[in-house]
Amino acid sequence: MAEEVMSKNFIEQIIEKDLAEGKVKKVVTRFPPEPNGYLHIGHAKSILLNYGLAKEYGGQFNLRFDDTNPTKEKTEFVQSILEDVKWLGADFGDRVFFASNYFDQMYEAAVKLIKKGKAFVCDLSADEIREYRGTLTEPGKESPYRNRSIEENLELFEGMKNGEYPDGSKVLRAKIDMASPNINMRDPVIYRVARMTHHNTGDKWCIYPMYDFAHPIEDAIEGVSHSICTLEFEDHRPLYDWVVRELEYENPPKQIEFAKLYLTNVITGKRYIKKLVEDGIVDGWDDPRLVSIAALRRRGFTADSIKKFMELVGISKSNSSVDYAMLEYCVRDDLKLKANRYMAVVDPIKLVIDNYPEDQVEMLDSANNQENEAAGVRQIPFSKYLYIERDDFMEEPPKKYFRLFPGNEVRLMNAYFVTCTSCEKDENGNVTTVHCTYDPETKSGSGFNARKVKGTIHWVSAESAIDAEVRLYENIVDEEKGKLNEDGSLNLNPNSLVVKQGCKLEKTFAEAKPGEAFQFVRNGFFCLDSKDSTSDHPVYNRIVSLKSSYKPGK
Repeated sequence: MAEEVMSKNFIEQIIEKDLAEGKVKKVVTRFPPEPNGYLHIGHAKSILLNYGLAKEYGGQFNLRFDDTNPTKEKTEFVQSILEDVKWLGADFGDRVFFASNYFDQMYEAAVKLIKKGKAFVCDLSADEIREYRGTLTEPGKESPYRNRSIEENLELFEGMKNGEYPDGSKVLRAKIDMASPNINMRDPVIYRVARMTHHNTGDKWCIYPMYDFAHPIEDAIEGVSHSICTLEFEDHRPLYDWVVRELEYENPPKQIEFAKLYLTNVITGKRYIKKLVEDGIVDGWDDPRLVSIAALRRRGFTADSIKKFMELVGISKSNSSVDYAMLEYCVRDDLKLKANRYMAVVDPIKLVIDNYPEDQVEMLDSANNQENEAAGVRQIPFSKYLYIERDDFMEEPPKKYFRLFPGNEVRLMNAYFVTCTSCEKDENGNVTTVHCTYDPETKSGSGFNARKVKGTIHWVSAESAIDAEVRLYENIVDEEKGKLNEDGSLNLNPNSLVVKQGCKLEKTFAEAKPGEAFQFVRNGFFCLDSKDSTSDHPVYNRIVSLKSSYKPGK
């Protein structure tokens, strides 16, 4: 555990040193998503880290959309990101910013670099630029356009802005060092000509800044003190520092990198998810088999469970994978005291108590959550006709099967002892109805202890049962065979979604609200689907089963 504490604190140590030395007066962090898809579980780590640091040091947390690439960006994605960040509890106040709001300042910044002799307009094609760049072992070659005069560069760059040149015909490049051991510093492209309608600025611009140029400018304009990003940007940090230095910003932001969150056997890549959506394999970016934040929310994961998960994962400098079972453990742990435990029969068969009065309905007390007294008690109806789970009855049981079989006695949860007498079957030999008798002396809570039974099963009264659809989810990829096939396609699990119709729920479920989580007694945690559920046709998603393979501290 000591290693986790050290690695979790390395960013805090940098911040505290900066504050102590007076380099920073106020801690300002930001979460800067590109609105080109839905956020996933890895983004939650960044959101909670950035917000947590701002909160810890009494600073400020901003939400900024890095919308410098209009080809992939949509207002739909902007809205989904706003919802996700709010749901996670990261408070950005009224500080919602867009990189595109700074396009004028970015253009002026590029002009400033040209005037300093630090940027030039280049006519090489994208392929030629790549060819001139060199390799990890060989330096690059300078562009033949590198030494254009400042006046010519200013004129050409203005012409780019005014739409005088076709897309891809010219770019603006920073003039740094074609022999740099860091390829990112070999005169990188900082502006391109591209006639694209932007979701925020419309058709005002036909040139757009590159991410590596735009990002440090955005941070500097907003007064970000610590620009926290993932490890793949470590090699880009010299360029980040070069931009803020050459543009002479006061109190320049500092970039710090941390390890990304990798979850075993889940799909986070936007191109894969986009294909799953387009091929109709999932029903959208929020399909509960995905790990987008919207999908996790729809499936029934709580914001608190995701926060707990991130605390367990910690912050480090080295990449590693985390077992999905840890995330399941966190939601189980969060819900066990919060979620009411009601009876629901997912695969029902009828149970008839032959010696129970035909028209009698008895109201029995049942604790809403046996581990949380504060959850209170409800009353549930009990009658002659009930539903039980199909696998709670066997005609010819194996050893150590303690549920219903001919001649065996079990307790019906919160009710009576019943003894199985017989069963009825359909023409295919499937059991449709189980018959039993009950012992009126054995009512739950009556103090009866003359004999013991080894099995207790749950049930739902037929006279008031609610019909529901229940969706049982597993990982969308086949965990045994791995995520990808040899040809690069996804190795999908054919059982990732099993839909059960005609499930029977106790009548208390009539008050359930969309997104509300429950424990189906003995079956797992479920939540009322917020998208497909209606009052006439409730749909419940399985969040997680009751059994866990993960143990904290492993």
